Amino acid sequence: MTVSVVLPVYNQLAFTRACLDSLSGTSEPFELCVVDNASTDGTDAYFRTAALPVRCRYHRNADNVGLIRALNQGAALAAGDVLCFLHNDTEMRDVRWLARLRAALEEPGVGLAGLYGVRRLRRDGRYVGRTIVHTLDGSANVRGDSVEVAAIDGVCLTVRRAVLEQVGGFDEGYGFFHGYDRELSFAVREAGYRCLVVNAPFVHRGGGTRTGTAAPVRAPEDLAQRRAALARFAGKWRHRLPADVRGARERVADWLAARTRR
Repeated sequence: MTVSVVLPVYNQLAFTRACLDSLSGTSEPFELCVVDNASTDGTDAYFRTAALPVRCRYHRNADNVGLIRALNQGAALAAGDVLCFLHNDTEMRDVRWLARLRAALEEPGVGLAGLYGVRRLRRDGRYVGRTIVHTLDGSANVRGDSVEVAAIDGVCLTVRRAVLEQVGGFDEGYGFFHGYDRELSFAVREAGYRCLVVNAPFVHRGGGTRTGTAAPVRAPEDLAQRRAALARFAGKWRHRLPADVRGARERVADWLAARTRR
């Protein structure tokens, strides 16, 4: 299988370069597909002139069309049978990160894999915080090679192209940024597949890529978009909410642990 890593970017060139540096030793061969949402900080010149360690397909939009549309553009740009959608403010800490994600998709019934997710969602679509699992370097709480989740966060989403096409790609009805990852997770599960968080340590820099001084929308508008996306998700998936992929024994153990902490 050919693997494509899709990297949407909007400014934040320093984050992008650090992300690419962390991918340079990746054990799994891949092509890089970058969708630039009209960056103004030298990102365009960098990708047109830099000597990158992997083959790169680069597409630049004339305007910032939003993250969700850029993800679909990246999928169309890519040649891979397996697509890994990655935020540019991440850095990988294990050269086997992509191999582990690809291998997870080869397990029976698995349709989506990532590095951060949640095992339980409330009726209104919100995450239940104590069931969040992740592999953030230095604070990872995933035990074993992987764990099943109800939804995977968009910081890293890996899916076979055939599955992504089966569920209709990323839903651009959510607008600019929010909601697409929960939507994709539930669409994949509705199609009969499981979602896994895979044990591969990474760093998430954050740093204002969405709401900082150079962000494409102001913080109040971002919050309004987040709330609208959550309401849309809860309405569309009311037949699957609340959601909980934990087994009965795990639920009891988690309940007892929560009582002990009070």
